[in-house]
Amino acid sequence: MNRVAVVVGMAVEAGCLDGLPPVRIACSGGRPDVARERAERLVADGATALVSFGIAGALVPGLAPATLLLPPAVVGPSGEMFTVDAAWHARVALAAARSGQPLVTTARLAGSDLAVTTVAAKAALALATGAAAVDMESHMVAAVAREHRLPLLVLRAIADPAERAIPAPALVGLGPEGEARPLAVALRLLTAPWTLPALIRLAADSQAGLAALGQAVRRLGPAAFRLD
Repeated sequence: MNRVAVVVGMAVEAGCLDGLPPVRIACSGGRPDVARERAERLVADGATALVSFGIAGALVPGLAPATLLLPPAVVGPSGEMFTVDAAWHARVALAAARSGQPLVTTARLAGSDLAVTTVAAKAALALATGAAAVDMESHMVAAVAREHRLPLLVLRAIADPAERAIPAPALVGLGPEGEARPLAVALRLLTAPWTLPALIRLAADSQAGLAALGQAVRRLGPAAFRLD
């Protein structure tokens, strides 16, 4: 039997998987090197397929917060291309269509080892990779899947749109195990109070993305996270 394991960056992303039959979940705390290490550990513990799951940042205009992506491929920081499992991708896309769940199924995802925080950096990454969105885990999970010849699936929801920068206080808001650190954000905000409106917008956009992920999991059901 296939054992599907899921890698997320934040604890709240893992919460979107509530209600599924038990699946192994590992949280990287938004650290690409840890995403790779924890994906390797999942494989060592018996995982036979990997999913990268969570929110992402848009790189191109037109992808609003809560837009759901089922990318066919992930582009790594050095330009390496990782394709997802075609049959699995097609099956989830069909399940989404039948359930009325909108999904963007043709847009590539970029992987980055660093946070992509400015509008200019987002545009540059889109131009360099041809990707529509970016996260900091998928390329590492994809690399592990390729090395072990395991099926890969990626499901992501847009949090921050391409036309908005990520305010600096947000960058300290995640702990090493993916836990939220609101006090750290509040303290950093004291040094940059003018970023408060942008921080509030980002929080709302992130909540929209997380809500979309939770809805997708409910609509797609357990079959999306199985290969049998």
